[in-house]
Amino acid sequence: MPRINLLPWRQQLRAQRQKEFGVFSLGAALAALAVTLFASWGVSASIDRQRERNELLKAEIAELDRQITEILLLEAQKQRLLARMEIIERLQRSRPEVVHVFDQLARALPEGVYLTSVKQAEKKLEIKGVAQSSTRVSTLMRNIEASPWLQDPQLQLVETRKGGGAGAEFTLFATQKSVAGDDEDSDSAGPGARRQSRKQPPGAPRS
Repeated sequence: MPRINLLPWRQQLRAQRQKEFGVFSLGAALAALAVTLFASWGVSASIDRQRERNELLKAEIAELDRQITEILLLEAQKQRLLARMEIIERLQRSRPEVVHVFDQLARALPEGVYLTSVKQAEKKLEIKGVAQSSTRVSTLMRNIEASPWLQDPQLQLVETRKGGGAGAEFTLFATQKSVAGDDEDSDSAGPGARRQSRKQPPGAPRS
């Protein structure tokens, strides 16, 4: 005798499929959640590593900036020291010249003329004094022009002294001849030139 299934098999099949779909959906959700958490953890780890790299780079950049600042300070200090050394060497070379310049000024003064101020800036001299007449100032300028240590006298001012005193106040400029520089050039030229440079110029005082 044939068996007849009177149970609602379609409803059971539908319920089984719904149950399987629910299980599959739950598994997919869990898998998606796991993937999301893993990706989030990976991104967070990458961000942390990048932050560490950035902090390291900032520290290295700050250290390089500090070293660059120190190098610039040392370079500036070096330039100042070189400038001071150059000034000292120039003063040492010009020390004998200053003695000759003042000696020549004393020799160039004619009678009736005396100096009140002598200032020197580099090779330029500013000479102030009092003379009995403008003719004696002209004589002083000629003597300066003939001096082996001075040249280019230029008269700036001559005015009669106030208060009824005799004479006139004058201001003139002169240029110091660069004898030390000529000696250096002659040293580079050779021994013969050095022997020639040791000869005193005409009219120069004997040391």
